[in-house]
Amino acid sequence: MSTKTTEKKPAAKSDKPNALQQPLQPSPELAAVVGEGKLARGEVVSKVWEYIKAHDLQNPKDKREILADDKLSKVFGKDKVTMFEMNKYLAQHLK
Repeated sequence: MSTKTTEKKPAAKSDKPNALQQPLQPSPELAAVVGEGKLARGEVVSKVWEYIKAHDLQNPKDKREILADDKLSKVFGKDKVTMFEMNKYLAQHLK
């Protein structure tokens, strides 16, 4: 009985960050929530969630719904969004 051993090739490491790691400049409206300076998309989403939780902006009856305050309504363009819609609106404020 012979067994085949497969060697795992190391993942090619590139110095170029992927799309989620690429630092992007937030718009002035988004910067009011996440701070000035370039951030990766993942960092932006994390900071927005920190803001949402710190200001108790989730609908208590449906935690998937975010009730925007003045700062977030400028980013989202409306008073409430679902957590699934949020990234679409955040992307519009990143360059």
